Amino acid sequence: MQKLSLSIFSFISLMTASLIFSGCSSKQYFEPKQTFSASNAANSYGGTIVDLSRDGATLKNGKYIGKAGVSTIDLGEGYRFLSESPSYVLAGNAEGVLKIIDKSTGDAVRAVALHVPIVSATIKNGVIAYILNNNAFGVYQIADNRKVIESRSERTFAIDTRAASPMFIDNLAVMPMLDGKLIIVNGKNTEDAKVVYLSSEKVFNNVVYLSRMGNTMVAATPKKLITLGNGGKREYRANISDVAIADGNVYLFTKEGDIIKLDIALNPLAKKRFKYAHFSASTAFGGKVFALDQEGSLIVLNSDLSKYKVYDLGEVDSPVFITGSKLYKDGKIIELSKLGYE
Repeated sequence: MQKLSLSIFSFISLMTASLIFSGCSSKQYFEPKQTFSASNAANSYGGTIVDLSRDGATLKNGKYIGKAGVSTIDLGEGYRFLSESPSYVLAGNAEGVLKIIDKSTGDAVRAVALHVPIVSATIKNGVIAYILNNNAFGVYQIADNRKVIESRSERTFAIDTRAASPMFIDNLAVMPMLDGKLIIVNGKNTEDAKVVYLSSEKVFNNVVYLSRMGNTMVAATPKKLITLGNGGKREYRANISDVAIADGNVYLFTKEGDIIKLDIALNPLAKKRFKYAHFSASTAFGGKVFALDQEGSLIVLNSDLSKYKVYDLGEVDSPVFITGSKLYKDGKIIELSKLGYE
């Protein structure tokens, strides 16, 4: 009986190890047939990205990358970059302190205790809109040193790390919530808030993308893309990795390796699949579409997705960030405008 028990135990252990090994070895990766060098478009800046927001990246040395590139301003120990305006930089820490830094001096002008870690924030004309990780949103005025409003939406249990930042449209603050909603707050009448429902998934349902094309708002959760404008609300379902907009079109990057071009009404215009590709960063501008696979293959396509070229940027060792025409990866800046699809 003892021998039988040992044999069964050995068999189960062997099968378990086999299944684990099989599961690990079965993961498949994007393997382009041919790749090209991007060395002519690369320069070194020597930094290492340790944290990302939709509006920038925090570097290991405490500096940050914003829309204008690498900044010399030090955020302070334990702080991550959130957003910036021409005059101020916003940073937050794990204790829920919102630090407001004067760009002209590099000094903090205010440290606002919000008591809950900040997921995202945006500043315009001295007004800050923010989202906290307990799914509360608020509006804060620097000049008055006061919260105009703070309110909590429904409880969330798990969120996607690619959280969208709030957006200002005239007097309105559009809040991309962690439970699949957009809450639109009027800064002059905070009692009159409107809610747009994107999705009702229970987990990983936060708004991961928020932007606008003219009078049309474009937003996405990990499972749904919507446009909201004069033509009403349109929606498109997919497993979304990222979204980019250019020249009146929306480019959708999916977890299946698809790149899909849609018009403003979310009608599909073109589609290209890159088998097993897992996109970690993407953008579109100048008649070209760019998508970086997690293994370091940068795909450059024409706007109709009919032509493409793949560049080998090397293994991705730390988070990557794209702003404007520049890709920041592992201490290098790749000037995307220098790369073509032919």
